Amino acid sequence: MRWVVGILINAILFIAIAGFLDEAFYVSNFGAAVGASAILSILNILVRPILIILTLPITLVTLGLFLFVINAFTLLITDNIMGKSFEISSFGTAILVAFIMSVANLVIQKFVFARSKE
Repeated sequence: MRWVVGILINAILFIAIAGFLDEAFYVSNFGAAVGASAILSILNILVRPILIILTLPITLVTLGLFLFVINAFTLLITDNIMGKSFEISSFGTAILVAFIMSVANLVIQKFVFARSKE
């Protein structure tokens, strides 16, 4: 159930970020946002751990900041899989979206999921 809630939260974040980054980030509709969120979730389960292990030295040197690059790379893979309904214009935009999503997910998990455990 938590996985589905996470996908829906990320889909809402995609729509919000697309509204904020008009030209650089495009999501055609909520269904595309849910699909992109599900694909990103699967990539985070399958591909992200491999990338983290392969880039562990640079991640340690940058004190974990290279994880934003890995997140941006998974967003670009999602962009390639989704086609025209989910577009990211550049790698810089992907890093910005990855940063915004990381901060937003941190805040949401801190306040929403932490309160549900009490």
